[in-house]
Amino acid sequence: MLLFNGILLLHFICFAAYLCTLLAQWQDYDTRIRGPWGLILGIALLVTGILLVMMKYPHMNYYKIVPKTGLFALVTIINIRFGNNTYTRRAYYTLIAATFLAACIAVVRV
Repeated sequence: MLLFNGILLLHFICFAAYLCTLLAQWQDYDTRIRGPWGLILGIALLVTGILLVMMKYPHMNYYKIVPKTGLFALVTIINIRFGNNTYTRRAYYTLIAATFLAACIAVVRV
């Protein structure tokens, strides 16, 4: 249980750090070139998410995992599309909305 909680805490920290990197660009999202932290945090989120699913395999909440995976895919597609370019207004706000929606799905208790 301690290992699961440690991985869950790491997953949360990576998620919060990714959200902070997005919000740090609030004033200049259309001119700032992104650093490597988004990619590093995205990979960490993916790995910790897979580890969490593997540890809880038979008793998973698919109604939470499937939408969050879809949102993660949307964020990945947007990041691939823009590469090293700056975000457009629509892409930036879509990233923030998808991140907040994934956070809401994660904490809702059903």
